[in-house]
Amino acid sequence: MTPDSIEKIINAVLYEGYLLYPYRRSALKNRHRWNFGVLFPESYSARAGETSTMQTECLVLGHDETAVTVELRFLHLYAAAPAAAAQSLRANREEGVEREMRAPEINLARLGNESRILSFHFGAGQPRGTDAPAASAMPVYGTLEIGAARVSDGVYRLRAQARNVTPFGDDKADRERALPYALIATHIVLHATAGEFVSLMDPPQEYAEAAAGCRNAGAWPVLVGEQGQREWMLASPIILYDYPRIAPESPVNFFDGTEIDELLSLRMLTLADEEKQELRDGDARARAILELSKALPEDYLLKLHGALRGMDK
Repeated sequence: MTPDSIEKIINAVLYEGYLLYPYRRSALKNRHRWNFGVLFPESYSARAGETSTMQTECLVLGHDETAVTVELRFLHLYAAAPAAAAQSLRANREEGVEREMRAPEINLARLGNESRILSFHFGAGQPRGTDAPAASAMPVYGTLEIGAARVSDGVYRLRAQARNVTPFGDDKADRERALPYALIATHIVLHATAGEFVSLMDPPQEYAEAAAGCRNAGAWPVLVGEQGQREWMLASPIILYDYPRIAPESPVNFFDGTEIDELLSLRMLTLADEEKQELRDGDARARAILELSKALPEDYLLKLHGALRGMDK
C-alpha cells in the first residue's frame, strides 16, 4: 500500500491544472485543458505533433532477490450531462475519473535483459464510482512495458514505458475531441522490495555515469516518501525535487502547484452567488473546493498567513 505522504504528492500531480480559479467551466481559462502528462492515441499524436508515449528510466541497487512493482496512474475524461440548473452553461461537462494499472511484482535478476509488456483497457460507459447523470466515457487502450538491464554488480537500470494505443480514426478531430481518448496527467509509481533507488538529481559519485545514461521522456523521476527513504520513486510529468512535500498548512488542493492558499481561500468566499451556484452544478471537485473553503475556521486562515521553516534554533 502506498503511504499517505506519497498519496498526497501523487494526487497533487494527478490534478495539477485540472481546474483553475475561479473553477467555473465557463471561465475562459477552464474551457481548454492544459494538464501535464497527456498521452494521446498514436494515430492522433502523429498527425497533431502531440505525444503518445511516456518513458522513465532509473537505477535500482539490489541483488538476486530484489523485486519492483510498477503502477501507472492517469485521469480518464468522461462526459456528464449537467444538472438542470446548469443547462444553459454548456451542453455537457467533462470530469476526470482516476485510473490505475498495476503490474505484478517483477524480480529484476530474473527479468534479465528482456521486456515484459502488459496491456490494459478501460471501457466505455459510466465510470465506476461516479454519480453524475448520464456519465459516459470513451474506451482507452494502452500498454505498459517494463524492462531492466544489469549495469554493474548490484546495479540495475529499470525502464517503464506507457503508451496510448487507443484506436482513433477521426483524421479531422481537434485536440478537444481527442482528449476523451487520452491518458491525462500520466505518471508512474515505482516501488522496490529488498532494494533501493538512486537519486537521478543528486546521484552518489560512483553511480553518476550510470545515472546520466538513464533516458526519460515526458517523465521526471524523483525519490518520494520520508527523507532518506529510497524504496519509492515517482516518475512525474512535472519537474519536482526529491522528497517533495505538501505544506501541512494547506487544507485544500486548489489544483495549482504555485497556489497561495490564503489568497485562494479568501477569493472563494468572495464569489458571487451565481458563480457559487455554477460551481455546485458543475464538477464535483470544484464543489468540494467551495465547501471546504467555506468551512475553514478563522484560526486556520491565520495559519495560512505565513510559516517559517528551516531556520536554525
